[in-house]
Amino acid sequence: MINYKRMMQSVGLCFLILLGASFAYAQKSTLSGYVKDASNGEVLLGASVYLTELQNGAVTNEYGFFSIKIPNGQYTVKVSYIGYKTVTKQVNLANDQKLNVELPVEGQALETVVVTSEKQDANIRSTQMSVNKLEIKTIQKMPAFFGEADIIRSIQLLPGVTTVGEGASGFNVRGGNIDQNLILIDEAPVYNSSHALGFFSVFNPDAVKNVKLVKGGIPAQYGGRLSSLLDVRLREGNNKKFEMNGGIGLLFSRFSVQAPIQKGKSSFIIAGRRSYIDLFFPLLGGALSNSSVYFYDLTAKLNFTLNDKNKIFVSGYFGRDKIGLDVFGFNWGNATATIRWNHLFNDQLFLNTTAFYSNYDYQLGVPNDTDGFDWKANIVNYSFKPEFTYFANASNTINFGGQAILYQFVPGTATFTSGGNSRDISLDDKFGLETAVYLSNEQSIGDNVTLEYGVRYSWFNYLGAGKAITFGDAPAGERREPVSSREYGMWETIQEYGNFEPRFSAKYMLNRTSSLKLSYHRMAQYIHLVSNSTASIPLDTWTPSTNNIQPQLADQVALGYFKNFGENNDYEFSAETYYKLYQNQIDYIDGADLLLNENLEGDLLTGEGKAYGLELYLKKNNGKFTGWVSYTLARTERQVNGINNDSWYPTRFDRTHNLYVVGMYKLSKRVELSANFMFASGTPTTFPTNRFEFEGIVAPHNAENSRNNFRIPAAHRLDVALTLLPKNTKKRWQGFWVFSIYNLYANRNPFSIFFQADADNPTITRAYRYSIIGSVIPSVTYNFKF
Repeated sequence: MINYKRMMQSVGLCFLILLGASFAYAQKSTLSGYVKDASNGEVLLGASVYLTELQNGAVTNEYGFFSIKIPNGQYTVKVSYIGYKTVTKQVNLANDQKLNVELPVEGQALETVVVTSEKQDANIRSTQMSVNKLEIKTIQKMPAFFGEADIIRSIQLLPGVTTVGEGASGFNVRGGNIDQNLILIDEAPVYNSSHALGFFSVFNPDAVKNVKLVKGGIPAQYGGRLSSLLDVRLREGNNKKFEMNGGIGLLFSRFSVQAPIQKGKSSFIIAGRRSYIDLFFPLLGGALSNSSVYFYDLTAKLNFTLNDKNKIFVSGYFGRDKIGLDVFGFNWGNATATIRWNHLFNDQLFLNTTAFYSNYDYQLGVPNDTDGFDWKANIVNYSFKPEFTYFANASNTINFGGQAILYQFVPGTATFTSGGNSRDISLDDKFGLETAVYLSNEQSIGDNVTLEYGVRYSWFNYLGAGKAITFGDAPAGERREPVSSREYGMWETIQEYGNFEPRFSAKYMLNRTSSLKLSYHRMAQYIHLVSNSTASIPLDTWTPSTNNIQPQLADQVALGYFKNFGENNDYEFSAETYYKLYQNQIDYIDGADLLLNENLEGDLLTGEGKAYGLELYLKKNNGKFTGWVSYTLARTERQVNGINNDSWYPTRFDRTHNLYVVGMYKLSKRVELSANFMFASGTPTTFPTNRFEFEGIVAPHNAENSRNNFRIPAAHRLDVALTLLPKNTKKRWQGFWVFSIYNLYANRNPFSIFFQADADNPTITRAYRYSIIGSVIPSVTYNFKF
């Protein structure tokens, strides 16, 4: 017989247990807020919020916000960020509570808080690996070409990053081409990151707050490129007081102004640069008197705090390079515009919504009414991207969202004029729509294990209006001829692709000062840079994946050991090894016609690639002497049917050994010294194996059909700088001088090797070294702040 009384007692007991569990869960509250710079109100990205009693904490996101759900009680909260004093506060958490903290810069103090010198150790505790962050203050201390602090040249001194030579545009990361780097300025992509054909970057250091390079374990919210993410975040502007910065150098000057619009709630920053070497051309006379060679850029940002739950950011960049001669004109540039809305639904759910516009274009022409040429090309993006972060509890942070990007490719609007008669040789525009959704979770398991796992699914639609060409078969390495074509209407799908992109990272704490990390990610790239030159040039064009060009894919796995040592984590060390496999890599037949060619896709080849290497990194963070040493041992190879007898060959940007040394020493309160040294193995190049001789004319020839069968000599260079700081740092006007020498011992690093017949004896073929820079380049810059 059923004992109903005992059953009711059991049910009641279960109810009380569940109620108690529910009540216990209800005793958890959320601690959230923003971490900012005390001097100007700028939010701090990646600041550490650590709870001593739980030996756990959180890290601020890209907008300086943190949230952590923990049991009610008394806590000691330590908030820290490199270059700032650590602030310690006592919190009595009885319900959801806001904690906004302003960190003073080193050397300053706040009266209402306890200030310590304890340093953060996010490099070993974070699940992210293959990540390098550079503070703009560090970049500004490093020796630079013509004394100008440069973001792109600075990241080239990090492990795993290379270039094909001095003066080359862009950079290569872990065996990837330059088009495989996603370069963002406040979330908007930049398609050419260089001014002056590669000597300077497009980023004005006065407007930049934070630079982060991600080479592996890329989070699920990012996609579209295979090799890396370079995330450049702009300053919001000083919301406490007026500030003016600038610099006057030998080649160009820069100027920025920032100030509050409504003190403590809104602010702006405007920064501009212009080179002025062309202003001296009239003094030289002759053909140069009417010529112009210069670049300029303008960066601006506004931010508004509407209330405790809503913030709006508006930013933009516009830059251009111009080369104008009497018989020739050439200009190119980037333009971006971004609007972002931060919204807090509650203390646990954070939304960032971004919409951006990006346009890269170039124009080339011969200005003549009777015999001329005019060519314009560009790539335009429009995007909408909602991103949600749900701080579920102290052990789980969930990210989810999506993105849509509409592409317009203009490969060439061109006219050719001969004898006064013009002919239109333009190519049709191409359109593409890339969409993606993602979901990921960062989960802590106990005190030692943290996982970050997720998936991204991306689609790409190659769209009309336009003509889709079908090409016939041809022997490997030879041109394929068109056999048919079909016209498609506007927004009609010509070809579509879809790819799952899983992401996984894991961290295991070996002890309080060291950890092991593992990561895997798959990336898909649906747009391609068409270039067979040694280095990227502004005339290179972009094309989407089509019915003939499949998306590029890459799978990378990486394993790393991370260690901090010293009393205050003064030193950090990491050793990472990686292996990457590529699919659908683009190459070209011999003699490929890439410019204004309607049948370009018939000249393209596709193949596989692989890259693998070891990266060692030792950095000193504190003290009078700071800096780092990095060494990379790496290989990058491809296999394409029709090239190199179908065998594997090293890519043009394969550099086996790369050693970088960066040092900064504070000699006194006013004098700082810095130096960079680099050594890199020579890049591969194709040498002739024999020659043809016909009627006294000698032509070099590669009879073995080999690709990149030799290497040019290794490159090495030493740069030094001396910074003379102001005598009185309390004055409103502060000026300081930077004296630098680039290429101190005048080494002629080879950019390429070429062959031609000897001028005195045409029967002899000689090899010639071509160097972009072969002498010492001194410079002086005066910087000021008001």
